[in-house]
Amino acid sequence: MENKLKTALSDIKSGAPIEEASRDVDWKDFEGLVAEVLESKNFEVVRNFRMKKPTMEIDVVGIHLGTAVLIDCKHWKRMSNSALNEIVRKQVDRVRRYADEISDIMTVPVIVTLHQEQISFINKVPIVPIMQLSSFLDELYGNLEQIKPIEK
Repeated sequence: MENKLKTALSDIKSGAPIEEASRDVDWKDFEGLVAEVLESKNFEVVRNFRMKKPTMEIDVVGIHLGTAVLIDCKHWKRMSNSALNEIVRKQVDRVRRYADEISDIMTVPVIVTLHQEQISFINKVPIVPIMQLSSFLDELYGNLEQIKPIEK
């Protein structure tokens, strides 16, 4: 684990806001931070899950209680709505492929961002700022009707 990520995690545990603590973390470390949050909620975690023909990658997969949360991590600054729409479309395609080929459990596409975006859902796919990921996971099972799970 990178020192920047260790520092960010330590800062968060000491009460620093996640968004502030993760500012100096690069994309790889940001994915690690997302994985740490999932692990802290008892999810089994796989980072950089690759599928072949055609090659697709899911940044972080978390599995818990019969549900796979498939996360695309976006460590960018703010994004336009059209950019977010395209990100969601591609993630749904990856998650649908994962559901068809890999998994027989419910799969949920999620986009995790560094910053709070103006919208929190696109086509029932949640756009979750890293600072809200923990509470999003706590409430996931009670909110599945608002989210777009993808099943075989």
